[in-house]
Amino acid sequence: MAYVITTGCAGVKDAACTQVCPIECIHDAGDQFVIHPDECIDCGACAAVCPVGAIFQDSDVPAGHAASTARNREFFL
Repeated sequence: MAYVITTGCAGVKDAACTQVCPIECIHDAGDQFVIHPDECIDCGACAAVCPVGAIFQDSDVPAGHAASTARNREFFL
């Protein structure tokens, strides 16, 4: 997995990330968006435009948002 959308997206869902993703790997999971872990090409375009700073590279997800990595992956199982 290259990028992860954390719970900071919940309730905001600005959708700027979905508009810049070159491969459309960001999906609506109801209360927030999630990134398909096997499709993400690690370009970082989504993180650059997120107005709430909710998108991180998987290795940089803050400790308080560690469950977000699993949520992004589990959504696509």
